[in-house]
Amino acid sequence: MSRIGYARVSTIDQDLDTQIAKLKAEGCNIIRSEKVSGASRDGRAELATIIDFLRPGDELVVTRLDRLGRDTRDVLNLIHECEERGAFVTVLDPHVSTRGEIGHIVLTVLGMVAQMERRFIKERQREGVERAKGAGVYRGGKARIDRRRIFELYSSKIGASEIAKIMGCSRMQVYRILKEPPGVSI
Repeated sequence: MSRIGYARVSTIDQDLDTQIAKLKAEGCNIIRSEKVSGASRDGRAELATIIDFLRPGDELVVTRLDRLGRDTRDVLNLIHECEERGAFVTVLDPHVSTRGEIGHIVLTVLGMVAQMERRFIKERQREGVERAKGAGVYRGGKARIDRRRIFELYSSKIGASEIAKIMGCSRMQVYRILKEPPGVSI
């Protein structure tokens, strides 16, 4: 029987150290971590690896339920997959485990709260953007592609495929930019 810890943060500039320290203190002999959004399971290779290698009696340990995910259905599916493998899920804060029926109920409610919290965050972000737009201070996201450079390359008779390679973007992005009226920067 192994206690396998899983730590996750949403962005590259966030720190995993606190979660990893808590998981070590709980006796997790294996800890996998990643920096990826918990909005869905897409791109969460470390979590997929843990699930694939769970054996009967193993225990997946996370510091908080929202580290597993912020969507109730995803969290419940993860718990179900662990149970199909004969493994358990334990959340440290608040301390809840799937070893008993009450744990299932509590984890379901906590999953719903995590999903609701994510919706609130998105709503507050949207409201903040609208306020900033109203005040004339919102400039949108940082431009990721130098549009002026794309037009320069195109006027030098370089094709869209080559421009995409040079700029490190897709050919479709190049075509979209070339269709923009002159002087437009999105």
